Amino acid sequence: MRHRKKGRQLGRKTKHRRALFRGLVTSLLDQERIETTEAKAKEIRGFTERMITLGKQGDLPARRRALGFLLSKDVVSRLFGEVAERFRDRHGGYTRVIKTRRRVGDAAKLVVIELVAKGAGTAQVGSGHTDAGKETKKPKPTAPTGSKAPSAESRASS
Repeated sequence: MRHRKKGRQLGRKTKHRRALFRGLVTSLLDQERIETTEAKAKEIRGFTERMITLGKQGDLPARRRALGFLLSKDVVSRLFGEVAERFRDRHGGYTRVIKTRRRVGDAAKLVVIELVAKGAGTAQVGSGHTDAGKETKKPKPTAPTGSKAPSAESRASS
């Protein structure tokens, strides 16, 4: 029984699972939007939130803890610079999980996990969500006025 054992095992040993999480969190903080399975996305949410909180602290011990977890020094400097500044006034809830599709090979549920506040250099990509009540209708095309087919009046006069 798994009483009081939190976290998903994901079919991996402990070291492999930790390496997977480190890689996913590093990619998410670097690219700000990644596609992965639903279970992996739900697991890395907590790690990502913890790293952003460390970035907001901004002191040397927090930077060392982030360097111990993340795989890239460039991502750590970006985390403590622009990402921490973007989330300065926000108290948690830094990530968003959007369900997208099923993977073709094994029908796994795929999601997009992204940082909530977009940066200035990040392109805004819609989530595919549309309001059902606000659909816009396209006007029907009308026949051109200078039609080449002879009208009834022109046939009668000839």
